[in-house]
Amino acid sequence: MKSSTAIEPLFIDTWGWLVLANDGDPAFAAVAALRRRYAESGGLWITTDYVLDETITRLFMTTPFRHAEVFCKGIFESQKAGVLVIEPVHTQRFEQAYRLRLRYRDKPRISFTDLTSFTVMRELGIRQVLTADAHFTQVGLGFHQVP
Repeated sequence: MKSSTAIEPLFIDTWGWLVLANDGDPAFAAVAALRRRYAESGGLWITTDYVLDETITRLFMTTPFRHAEVFCKGIFESQKAGVLVIEPVHTQRFEQAYRLRLRYRDKPRISFTDLTSFTVMRELGIRQVLTADAHFTQVGLGFHQVP
Protein backbone atom coordinates (compact mmCIF):
# COMPACT_ATOMS: atom_id res chain seq x y z
CA MET A 1 0.00 0.00 0.00
CA LYS A 2 1.38 3.40 -1.00
CA SER A 3 1.52 6.20 1.56
CA SER A 4 0.10 9.61 0.76
CA THR A 5 3.13 11.25 2.41
CA ALA A 6 5.53 12.50 -0.22
CA ILE A 7 9.04 11.21 0.22
CA GLU A 8 12.00 13.02 -1.27
CA PRO A 9 13.77 11.25 -4.17
CA LEU A 10 16.96 9.47 -3.18
CA PHE A 11 20.10 9.38 -5.29
CA ILE A 12 21.82 5.98 -5.22
CA ASP A 13 25.61 6.05 -5.37
CA THR A 14 27.78 3.05 -6.22
CA TRP A 15 28.25 2.33 -2.51
CA GLY A 16 24.49 1.88 -2.06
CA TRP A 17 24.21 -0.60 -4.91
CA LEU A 18 27.21 -2.60 -3.71
CA VAL A 19 25.80 -2.81 -0.19
CA LEU A 20 22.47 -4.07 -1.53
CA ALA A 21 24.31 -6.70 -3.55
CA ASN A 22 26.08 -8.04 -0.45
CA ASP A 23 23.90 -9.20 2.44
CA GLY A 24 27.09 -9.75 4.44
CA ASP A 25 27.94 -6.03 4.39
CA PRO A 26 27.56 -4.42 7.84
CA ALA A 27 25.34 -1.70 6.32
CA PHE A 28 23.08 -4.15 4.46
CA ALA A 29 20.24 -4.23 7.04
CA ALA A 30 19.98 -0.44 7.21
CA VAL A 31 20.11 -0.01 3.45
CA ALA A 32 17.60 -2.82 2.83
CA ALA A 33 15.23 -1.23 5.38
CA LEU A 34 15.57 2.10 3.57
CA ARG A 35 14.84 0.37 0.27
CA ARG A 36 11.66 -1.18 1.76
CA ARG A 37 10.57 2.18 3.17
CA TYR A 38 10.94 3.81 -0.24
CA ALA A 39 9.11 0.96 -1.98
CA GLU A 40 6.21 1.11 0.49
CA SER A 41 5.88 4.89 0.29
CA GLY A 42 6.27 5.22 -3.47
CA GLY A 43 9.57 7.07 -3.12
CA LEU A 44 11.69 7.33 -6.23
CA TRP A 45 15.30 6.20 -6.51
CA ILE A 46 17.59 7.99 -8.96
CA THR A 47 21.00 6.93 -10.26
CA THR A 48 23.07 7.55 -13.37
CA ASP A 49 24.52 5.44 -16.11
CA TYR A 50 27.99 6.39 -14.80
CA VAL A 51 27.15 5.09 -11.31
CA LEU A 52 25.85 1.88 -12.86
CA ASP A 53 29.03 1.60 -14.93
CA GLU A 54 31.05 1.59 -11.70
CA THR A 55 28.60 -0.73 -9.98
CA ILE A 56 28.44 -3.31 -12.76
CA THR A 57 32.21 -3.29 -13.20
CA ARG A 58 32.83 -3.87 -9.49
CA LEU A 59 30.11 -6.50 -9.13
CA PHE A 60 31.37 -8.64 -11.98
CA MET A 61 34.96 -8.27 -10.73
CA THR A 62 34.22 -9.22 -7.12
CA THR A 63 31.22 -11.54 -7.02
CA PRO A 64 30.25 -14.77 -8.75
CA PHE A 65 29.00 -14.13 -12.26
CA ARG A 66 25.48 -15.43 -11.64
CA HIS A 67 25.03 -13.29 -8.53
CA ALA A 68 26.17 -10.16 -10.40
CA GLU A 69 23.90 -10.99 -13.33
CA VAL A 70 20.82 -11.50 -11.13
CA PHE A 71 21.48 -8.35 -9.12
CA CYS A 72 21.90 -6.22 -12.26
CA LYS A 73 18.74 -7.72 -13.72
CA GLY A 74 16.93 -6.53 -10.59
CA ILE A 75 18.21 -3.00 -11.11
CA PHE A 76 16.85 -2.91 -14.66
CA GLU A 77 13.54 -4.45 -13.55
CA SER A 78 13.23 -1.65 -10.98
CA GLN A 79 13.68 0.82 -13.81
CA LYS A 80 10.96 -0.89 -15.88
CA ALA A 81 8.65 -0.87 -12.85
CA GLY A 82 9.09 2.90 -12.52
CA VAL A 83 10.68 2.91 -9.06
CA LEU A 84 14.16 3.70 -10.37
CA VAL A 85 15.20 6.37 -12.84
CA ILE A 86 18.55 5.97 -14.58
CA GLU A 87 19.70 9.41 -15.67
CA PRO A 88 22.15 9.56 -18.58
CA VAL A 89 25.28 11.66 -18.38
CA HIS A 90 24.89 13.45 -21.69
CA THR A 91 27.29 15.99 -23.15
CA GLN A 92 25.99 19.00 -21.20
CA ARG A 93 26.14 17.12 -17.90
CA PHE A 94 29.62 15.88 -18.73
CA GLU A 95 30.77 19.44 -19.40
CA GLN A 96 29.21 20.68 -16.14
CA ALA A 97 30.95 17.88 -14.24
CA TYR A 98 34.25 18.86 -15.82
CA ARG A 99 33.70 22.45 -14.65
CA LEU A 100 33.18 21.05 -11.15
CA ARG A 101 36.44 19.10 -11.54
CA LEU A 102 38.22 22.41 -12.15
CA ARG A 103 36.35 24.12 -9.31
CA TYR A 104 37.29 21.46 -6.76
CA ARG A 105 41.01 21.50 -7.54
CA ASP A 106 41.67 21.15 -3.79
CA LYS A 107 39.84 17.80 -3.78
CA PRO A 108 41.68 15.67 -6.36
CA ARG A 109 40.37 12.39 -4.90
CA ILE A 110 36.77 13.09 -5.95
CA SER A 111 36.05 10.74 -8.83
CA PHE A 112 34.69 12.06 -12.08
CA THR A 113 31.70 9.75 -11.58
CA ASP A 114 30.98 11.56 -8.31
CA LEU A 115 31.22 14.89 -10.10
CA THR A 116 28.66 13.71 -12.66
CA SER A 117 26.46 12.61 -9.76
CA PHE A 118 26.75 16.07 -8.16
CA THR A 119 25.76 17.61 -11.48
CA VAL A 120 22.66 15.44 -11.89
CA MET A 121 21.64 15.86 -8.25
CA ARG A 122 21.90 19.65 -8.49
CA GLU A 123 19.99 19.73 -11.77
CA LEU A 124 17.16 17.59 -10.39
CA GLY A 125 17.10 19.20 -6.94
CA ILE A 126 17.99 15.98 -5.12
CA ARG A 127 19.58 16.46 -1.70
CA GLN A 128 19.58 12.94 -0.22
CA VAL A 129 22.19 10.42 -1.35
CA LEU A 130 22.63 6.78 -0.37
CA THR A 131 26.39 6.66 0.11
CA ALA A 132 29.20 6.38 2.61
CA ASP A 133 31.34 8.65 0.41
CA ALA A 134 32.13 11.83 2.37
CA HIS A 135 32.84 13.72 -0.86
CA PHE A 136 29.10 14.30 -1.24
CA THR A 137 29.04 16.42 1.91
CA GLN A 138 32.55 17.88 1.62
CA VAL A 139 31.71 19.85 -1.51
CA GLY A 140 29.23 22.09 0.27
CA LEU A 141 26.39 21.67 -2.22
CA GLY A 142 23.77 20.80 0.41
CA PHE A 143 23.80 17.03 -0.04
CA HIS A 144 22.94 14.77 2.90
CA GLN A 145 24.18 11.20 3.24
CA VAL A 146 21.79 8.42 4.26
CA PRO A 147 21.32 6.10 5.99
